[in-house]
Amino acid sequence: MKNSIIVENLSKNYSENKAVNNISFKINENEIVGLLGPNGCGKTTTIAMILGLLKPSNGEIIIDGLNIENNRIKLLHKMNFISPYIELPKKLTVKENFIVYARLYSVKNINERISYLSETLRLNDFLNKKTGELSSGQKNRVSLAKALINNPSILLLDEPTASLDPETGDFVRTFLENYKKEKKISILLASHNMSEVERLCASVLMMKEGKIIDKGTPAELIEKHGRKSLEEVFLKLTRTKYEH
Repeated sequence: MKNSIIVENLSKNYSENKAVNNISFKINENEIVGLLGPNGCGKTTTIAMILGLLKPSNGEIIIDGLNIENNRIKLLHKMNFISPYIELPKKLTVKENFIVYARLYSVKNINERISYLSETLRLNDFLNKKTGELSSGQKNRVSLAKALINNPSILLLDEPTASLDPETGDFVRTFLENYKKEKKISILLASHNMSEVERLCASVLMMKEGKIIDKGTPAELIEKHGRKSLEEVFLKLTRTKYEH
């Protein structure tokens, strides 16, 4: 059960709208699982419920054998996330942001942790620059470093390489591959970059209209749907009318 996420019959309703509709899946230790689907399909809502930011209408989330609803504070220290919808305080420098978040997570040896992340994620050149003055690509890498500040065993990534140029995007993907292998962590990756998902993910969950409509390894899905790439599978599933 170590470093695992189990989602069972999870739903989130807003009046008549079912943002997430009875989904179940598991992420094992040392595994990256991709969560794919068009905008508005329920990916971000699912991540918010796993983080304990939204209360599910039904179902439960078990992390390391514990229910998130009853153990939120304890489990949050083992988790972290990236979201393109949440910006770090713009008037603080990158280093000041790291110090704030490190203290929120009760990180020991803060300077040592910041030094490690700054070195490995190429942040040293703008560590003392205000976050609001950074390029979108620089902000992205800073967000990744923030997500790793507490050395989490569970990592939730929502579009982690958005706005990055190809070289930096490849650098971040390689970093995630190596970091996952070294730390044996569990990662849920929501992304619209299909080649990224093919490269990083052991398995993929395809979401549409709040439900998981298909799942499998990237290779299995490509073969099953008779397509040449995961992007073609994504387009087929997105454009095909889904019957509830």
